[in-house]
Amino acid sequence: MGEFPPEAAAALTAAEAACGPLELKEISDRRGSAVWKAGGPRGAVSIKLGAGEAAEVTAREASVLDQLPEYTVTVGRFDGGVWYVTPWLAGPSTWDVFRPVRKGEGGRNEALEAAVGLCHAVAELHEAGWVHGDLQPQHGIHTENGVRLLDFAWSRQVGTTPWRRFDGTMIHLTAPELAARILNGSQPVDTTQTADVYALAGTLWTCVTGTWPLDYETAGIDADAPVEEKRRAIAHRAVPLSTAMPWPALQARLRHVLLAAPDDRPTAAELKTLVEAVDA
Repeated sequence: MGEFPPEAAAALTAAEAACGPLELKEISDRRGSAVWKAGGPRGAVSIKLGAGEAAEVTAREASVLDQLPEYTVTVGRFDGGVWYVTPWLAGPSTWDVFRPVRKGEGGRNEALEAAVGLCHAVAELHEAGWVHGDLQPQHGIHTENGVRLLDFAWSRQVGTTPWRRFDGTMIHLTAPELAARILNGSQPVDTTQTADVYALAGTLWTCVTGTWPLDYETAGIDADAPVEEKRRAIAHRAVPLSTAMPWPALQARLRHVLLAAPDDRPTAAELKTLVEAVDA
């Protein structure tokens, strides 16, 4: 956390053109990637800065956003990095919407609506010919105009591979077949829509329970074990699913997705229909 880097001042100029005089708030800063919220009298935008190795990732993500009709983006470069500005997505994440459910304080109707909305957003992305590649509990924002997805750095159009190397994203939500491809060592590794659906079901499971869907303890894997050890176990389906079932009606449908072979998984649109049928 710190001051906005002066070498990226052009990003502030772009943000000010959209919002007017700015107030800045740093949201995150890790591994060379920083996100700022810039607000003014005419609205708010997100400024993302990528420096060093994160510059390529940031440029990749900006390129994806530029190709998706529901997003707008302005992109530029600074010494050692890349920045982009895009409208701020106002609303809670899927993780936030499910908080009352995790605390046992109700909220199931709102959570179901959020789950359906997230499935719908992923289904629309898939129907447009895209793979997201990094679905997580914080990557769906529930706005007044529907769910918008975040973090498109590993997204790709079906039939293209915009990166040289893929080593996986959130290990706990990595589909077994994707983990196996990474272990095989042949690069680049293509993500898939079916792996997205696995991550989507795992995301919703995590939002319900507050824990990852995989039971590492039963598999004899330490919580702090290296990612490579977890990946190998996931690839061989050697980690059972958690038995925590605070919401059986919803989790039974998610469990089916997480245990199914890739060809037997429902699509995101089909999972949306399954979730819509759940009784709160």
